[in-house]
Amino acid sequence: MKLFYCETLNPRKACAAARFLNADVEFVRIDLGRGEQKAAEFLALNPNGKVPVLQDGEKTLWEANAIMCRLSDIVGADFWPHDERQIDVMRWLSWDANHFTRYGAELWFEKEIKPLFGQAPDRKVVEDAENNLRLYARVLNDHLAERRYVVAESVSVADFALAAALPYAASSQLPLDEFGHIMQWHDRLNELEAWREPFPVSDR
Repeated sequence: MKLFYCETLNPRKACAAARFLNADVEFVRIDLGRGEQKAAEFLALNPNGKVPVLQDGEKTLWEANAIMCRLSDIVGADFWPHDERQIDVMRWLSWDANHFTRYGAELWFEKEIKPLFGQAPDRKVVEDAENNLRLYARVLNDHLAERRYVVAESVSVADFALAAALPYAASSQLPLDEFGHIMQWHDRLNELEAWREPFPVSDR
């Protein structure tokens, strides 16, 4: 299997999952700066022109959350559960994409990516994202008050999805310091080497 990635938020989840699950994947870095994601060869794998992409023989799969679930199934892990927990995991994946990481990713893009291209952050976008991130962080923080992980007692795809922007919390100035349960939960994830160091070191 090949996992096409770059060092951005969504590929980070897929790479971390591959390492956490000890999946037998070959990491293939796509250089976004050189436009490799727009090449015909890559578009044949993902017509969206985005990473990550999982190639398994003749089959290809894109979207990071789906890739995490697929990798879990391939190795026979419980990371993507197949019991009553599955619906709850799906709920948090949907909520995250529309609320929590949506606004965390906006701040990451405004404060870290745009300056790389000589662009200033849009203050209105930043203010709106900060307000919404605080709003939804309170929901997640309250949920984690008496839990070690988002669903049940073990780490799952829901944790990796919801935590996608947190490794960039300091550099992106995410307004999360007041949410102690979120910080403690992410500290637990950081105990996992796969989460701390998801990308192949040689490609950095």
